[in-house]
Amino acid sequence: MLPGLKAGFTLDARLEADSEPVIWLGLCELRIMNDKRWPWLLLIPQRPGVEEIHDLTPLDQAMLTFEANLTAQALKKITACTKINTAALGNIVRQLHVHVVARTEGDAAWPGPVWGHGPREPYERDDLGRFAEAIRAAL
Repeated sequence: MLPGLKAGFTLDARLEADSEPVIWLGLCELRIMNDKRWPWLLLIPQRPGVEEIHDLTPLDQAMLTFEANLTAQALKKITACTKINTAALGNIVRQLHVHVVARTEGDAAWPGPVWGHGPREPYERDDLGRFAEAIRAAL
């Protein structure tokens, strides 16, 4: 069993298909959303059946906040972005996951949300690997 993985946890197939793993942080698996238009990370708490932040235990809520802040700081450091957007929507994929997105004035969707803004543009494999390594180093 992988570190932090709770018995019965299964990653939603859509999250698995749209993202690539980066590192295990403790509570969450950190993944890169495979869309090169934005530096976009996902935190996925490894808890079965959890859809909302308030479904987590108080300790897991604190850990999620810590890991989200750590991730946001690392992303800001490596991208020098204008703004970090952090959100847990779950309207389509119910499994709890937190988006951490680096935004820059003038990016493809600025100042609107990135969700639903045109077709996804996947990374080239080497670029994805470099981004993942930069995130790991910044953490």
